Amino acid sequence: MTNTAPAILFDLDGTLADTAPDLTLALNFVLEGIGAPTIAPDKVRHLIGMGARALIERGMEASGQIYDDALLDQLLDRFLRYYADNIARESRVFPGVTEMLRALKTSGAKLAVCTNKREHSSLHLLRALDLLDYFDAVAGGDTFAVHKPDGRHLLQTLERIGAQAGQAVMVGDSETDVRAARSAGLPVIGVTFGYTDRHISTFAPDAVISHFDALMPELERLLGPLAR
Repeated sequence: MTNTAPAILFDLDGTLADTAPDLTLALNFVLEGIGAPTIAPDKVRHLIGMGARALIERGMEASGQIYDDALLDQLLDRFLRYYADNIARESRVFPGVTEMLRALKTSGAKLAVCTNKREHSSLHLLRALDLLDYFDAVAGGDTFAVHKPDGRHLLQTLERIGAQAGQAVMVGDSETDVRAARSAGLPVIGVTFGYTDRHISTFAPDAVISHFDALMPELERLLGPLAR
């Protein structure tokens, strides 16, 4: 029987890094540009998760604005340009992330990011946060023809790193991540410090952690020993 390395897929915003501050700045930048009310940071946290366009659309609705696709396209362009210039101005990795990724790489696991953030923005952010070298692949919301919560987003990411679904786990912070994992047939671990407006346990992941110090034991419970 072939010994296949385990694979761990990670969401990005709200899972590996606290990116809400910079996403808030970018969203409010485009809202201010059309004279719309800005949105408080604690409210923006609950709008994140389906990519930049969805964030802007939710932000427009939250600020009581009327919009159409043409306006959304204009705002998305402004958002992406501003965000690219300020992508890691206030964003920080969550406690324990770097140590956890280093331990997983040492164990022989394959690591990938599977996010609804655009691939280019994801690569830019991971590079700025000194995390990019830990990952074998980064799949954004525009990498494939589908994105989370479609399970094929996860499965195609696994194909990209040469991993099998039977030896993989998804780690995320939201209902979108749990739904994607269920659709792909993968176990899923939820983190409590992300951007969902309901506690992650509400969505019934296979495990819930409040710090990355607790990730390795849960991974080994789901996949077996990781050290090679």
